[in-house]
Amino acid sequence: MFCLISVTKPREQVADAKALLEIAQSLVMSVRTTANGGITPSDFVTHILRKFGGEFGRNNSTQDCRRNSVAWNDIGVAVSDVFRPGYGCCTMMGPMDAKIEQKTVIKRRKRMTSTEFARPEELCGGSGEEITETDKHMLTMFNILRMNKVVKLENLVLNRNSFGQTVENLFALSFLVRDGRAEIKVNEAGWQLVSPRNAPAANSVVSGDVAFSHFVFRFDFNDWKLMVRTVGVGEELMPDRNR
Repeated sequence: MFCLISVTKPREQVADAKALLEIAQSLVMSVRTTANGGITPSDFVTHILRKFGGEFGRNNSTQDCRRNSVAWNDIGVAVSDVFRPGYGCCTMMGPMDAKIEQKTVIKRRKRMTSTEFARPEELCGGSGEEITETDKHMLTMFNILRMNKVVKLENLVLNRNSFGQTVENLFALSFLVRDGRAEIKVNEAGWQLVSPRNAPAANSVVSGDVAFSHFVFRFDFNDWKLMVRTVGVGEELMPDRNR
């Protein structure tokens, strides 16, 4: 039905072919829905060949007959009435009384820098009291270390009646280690032993001869219950602050 021709723009040819395929599929679907049991695609092609074929067409052009067996120019002339421009009124989308609004100019206020300095009122019983309590715990713990020289870590920090006080004791021990006033070592049996140390001089810390030390200790409620079972009753060294 078609003859081979040279293609110069393949992308456009593919797009045209897809469009033609969609048109043909839409036509087939419309024919199937509107005329059930009527004309079939093969009948449609047969009628096209009868009316616009190279042998039976009435107004076949010589060029179309040489190139194809279907007079496509005649088909275009036959359906040209559908594509003629129609007469009607011109419409515009949108309101007819639309007015151009002027853009409002945003005025920004200049920020005035305050030259007066205000100091908020300090509340009594704030963080200063907490630091004082921590200092008291540190002093108590350091005195215990000086008296006992070397103690087990769990015996030093445990309070079997309070998980919170045990955590506070660990917090105080961390400050003693940081300031260089306590040292933690592990013996051959795997016990963590705490011993007192002399704090370094301030000029040694400033000069860099002595560096601060820190330790990381994983501790949760289950560890506290295990520590309660491990340490014997009365072997705790830090006093119970609730009594």
